[in-house]
Amino acid sequence: MKLLFIGDIFAKPGREIARRAIPALIAVRGIDLVIANVENTAAGFGVTGDIADTILEFGVDVMTSGNHVWDKKEVLDYIPRQPKLLRPANFPAGVPGRGSCLARTRTGEPVGVVNVMGRVFMAPLDDPFTTAAREIEALRSKTRVVLVDFHAEATSEKAAMGWHLDGRATAVIGTHTHVQTADERILPNGTAFITDAGMTGPHDSIIGVTVEAALGRFLSGMPAKFEAASGPARLNAIVVTADAASGRALAIERLNLSALEVDALAARAAEATRV
Repeated sequence: MKLLFIGDIFAKPGREIARRAIPALIAVRGIDLVIANVENTAAGFGVTGDIADTILEFGVDVMTSGNHVWDKKEVLDYIPRQPKLLRPANFPAGVPGRGSCLARTRTGEPVGVVNVMGRVFMAPLDDPFTTAAREIEALRSKTRVVLVDFHAEATSEKAAMGWHLDGRATAVIGTHTHVQTADERILPNGTAFITDAGMTGPHDSIIGVTVEAALGRFLSGMPAKFEAASGPARLNAIVVTADAASGRALAIERLNLSALEVDALAARAAEATRV
């Protein structure tokens, strides 16, 4: 079984490259299920129902999020109605939406997806370690394959989560920092781990924001309006190969694709369809 995780999709450039890349990756790489972090899809800050519906049309099966999930207030009405859009499970009881779901691959195999958020350098929430373990346990009677999106700032907290869930989750994939890390590995008990999947969006930027605005804030210390950059996009993603029977990860691979590479991939997929 192959799971594709798309790193934080940022604004229109991220949505556009994801639109072109996801169907091609499904076809060329034999992807069974697609998960994408979508909390920055609406102009870089938040997600709307219309955008979430569009992301699903790209071929995404489950959407995860993080601290920006509530930036667009209309999501408050949408998220209770859309089980495919998750918010971190460690928000307090009564918050709209859900933090985990049971998805189905293209051949009907069950896959659990859990979304939790860290607390170091982040807004204080419930304990993500206890919450993640509880959510996984609730899914284990239905599937052995469970992927966790851990939306967190501190690398140490992300690494701790990987070790905490080693042998319980198929994969623990970090999000939030928008910078893809090079530490992908399979932990001793079979859990695939990477500190951060990276960002799918405009990389001629400061983590998606225009250089002028973000740099100006660092130089002056004054408030500045952040706007999404509009330059060339790259797709950052992770492919996890899993054994469906045991839930153990067999391989983990980073993807860091330019627009040209995505176009070449799409051409390969189209050629295979014609053949």
